[in-house]
Amino acid sequence: MEKTLDQKLARIRSGAYTPIDFVIADAKDADMGFGATGPGPVAGATDQLKTKLDYLAAMQKMVESGLVDIMLMSASSAEIHQKAGVFTNSSVTPAVRLNDTTDIWVARGGRYRASASRPFRSALLPAVTHITDLGLYSITYSNDLNHDLDSLNQYRKFREELMETNIRHFLEVFNPAFDIGISESDLGFYINDMIVKTLAGVTSKESPHFLKIQFNGYKAMQELANYDPKNLIVGILGGAKGTSRDTFELVHQAEQAGARVALFGRKINLSESPELLVSTMRKVIQGDLSPADAVTAYHSDLKEAGINADRSLQQDAQVTDETLLA
Repeated sequence: MEKTLDQKLARIRSGAYTPIDFVIADAKDADMGFGATGPGPVAGATDQLKTKLDYLAAMQKMVESGLVDIMLMSASSAEIHQKAGVFTNSSVTPAVRLNDTTDIWVARGGRYRASASRPFRSALLPAVTHITDLGLYSITYSNDLNHDLDSLNQYRKFREELMETNIRHFLEVFNPAFDIGISESDLGFYINDMIVKTLAGVTSKESPHFLKIQFNGYKAMQELANYDPKNLIVGILGGAKGTSRDTFELVHQAEQAGARVALFGRKINLSESPELLVSTMRKVIQGDLSPADAVTAYHSDLKEAGINADRSLQQDAQVTDETLLA
């Protein structure tokens, strides 16, 4: 079955984009950063964690729904689903996280995120080629010459290895987890400059198919999305769970600013109903619902499905992300 991702990227690059072409990825690769807590808590039980089997089942359910275009997983999860044929007759593209830099190491009691990101790769490219042809590579700029030079050299080495395989990649750029001496108002523009600098010397054969970055405000997103829209397709990451209004507001503002992809992990995984949430996200992106009305519609759908909401409608309708308020 032809994958919706390829169809949508082709239309976006041709300049024929409409909101129905917006790409959504379910990022269920949290085991590579959060370890045993990655699958999240059992609903209604704050002291009990879901298991790997629960996580795998949630991936399969979302794939079978056809609501997303990409399912991003760890290599171990992707291999299990590949052997089970989960993606064989699916329009969803499987993707694997191909590196796990130190700034995504969020082990309980750990303090790795207090230091500048260091490159690291668990997944071996030759071992992944039989599982999928799409992978994520992540980099975090820290405004430190030695660390950033090392990160960029490792990214170059990765691209060299990638050219010997059939794997294509997309590039994730995180905001640093600590103060790097750049004001919050300027950080998004610093990251824009570093992304363009990083990719300016990269040919089309080795370029990322799209980006995954934090939403650093409308102006910064619009600037990067408008820079080279046919070759540099911008996507947003989700970050913390937040409220449902945060989720709908984020996809709305980002799409309006020129983003064409949303790759959400915790926002989807920790929601009351991942499938209902993504379905409502699509309605917001396509202009059928405003972010505020989407919260009401989502709660109504939850009630009809017999699912208890985590928050009251009034609480869930609040925007809590300062960047979205700005």
